[in-house]
Amino acid sequence: MEPQTIREGYLVKKRTLLNSWKVVWVVLSDDGVEFYKKKTDSSPKGMFPLKGAKLTSPCPDFSRKMLVFKVTTESNQEHYFQASHLEERELWTKDIKRAITCLDGGMKFTRKSTRRSIRLPENVNLNELYVLMKDPDSGLKEMKLEKEKRVFNQCFTGSMVLDWLVSANHARNRHEGLMLATGLLNEGFLQPAGDTSKRAATATAESALLDQRDAIYYFADSGFFCEGYSSDDDVITKEEFRGTIIKQGCLLKQGHRRKNWKVRKFTLRDDPAYMHYYDPTKDEGEPLGSIHLRGSVVTAVEYVPDAKKHEVSGNLFEIITSDDTHIFLQASTAEERKEWIQAIHTVSKTGK
Repeated sequence: MEPQTIREGYLVKKRTLLNSWKVVWVVLSDDGVEFYKKKTDSSPKGMFPLKGAKLTSPCPDFSRKMLVFKVTTESNQEHYFQASHLEERELWTKDIKRAITCLDGGMKFTRKSTRRSIRLPENVNLNELYVLMKDPDSGLKEMKLEKEKRVFNQCFTGSMVLDWLVSANHARNRHEGLMLATGLLNEGFLQPAGDTSKRAATATAESALLDQRDAIYYFADSGFFCEGYSSDDDVITKEEFRGTIIKQGCLLKQGHRRKNWKVRKFTLRDDPAYMHYYDPTKDEGEPLGSIHLRGSVVTAVEYVPDAKKHEVSGNLFEIITSDDTHIFLQASTAEERKEWIQAIHTVSKTGK
């Protein structure tokens, strides 16, 4: 029987022999994982079976990389992957875990909801708790904090997390709150933002989150950004980062000058309406570029004028900005292209 394809898309993968990371096209089937250098390649760059494998997520093996998960094969080969955002990691790991369980039990893969594997009471739902924590009226308030000659925007301290959990009656005391907060951190809902919190998050301790006023954290899908002190003549405005993140993920983008195609991680924000794109293999910092979407036009296209047919085909779309810059992108699927076009169209009409 032919293997059943369960999920496919772009992920960042750690090279086996070199300590570097590369974007690959990953295909998850019901009995194994294949990864390709390019989506259009006919043969995979590598593969590994899932029978007897073990999934580790979240995987804190790399202090500077978030959203990493690991698959360890039955022969003890370790394969590290990094998703572009929290929801994407959850979708991949849920399907991989289910595939492994089905193989080990001799069952056929079927989609089924599973609880996250965290050491918390059964009645605790971290996703619901995260939604409550982000409520603009009754949730945890985001602030601007200054530390170590840097300004951290839209963040909060570890002590503030514990204060909110206890005062909102989600935890009976600070010890119980620390357990919940560490669960939120381990699952990627909260992210460490300063040297103090990052060191604690990677330490092998029961409580990864610190109940301290100098430990800084932020919501995974917030408009968080960090900036160093600047002179009055060299102030970089970060207004474009203040919008709420509407959509994020990897897309294939055509370069402006060389016209070559590369996978980039995109983050779409509203009010103001911006898309920023990053190298998905690097620790996210300053973006490679930004696209101001106010007044732009986005449409699906069948071909790109400067592209060769063998380079890209299918699921293409074009953004024409208000200053007549043409940007060509390719989504992984027709449904993903539709979602991006709809989201960009909505933001471009309503955002500043």
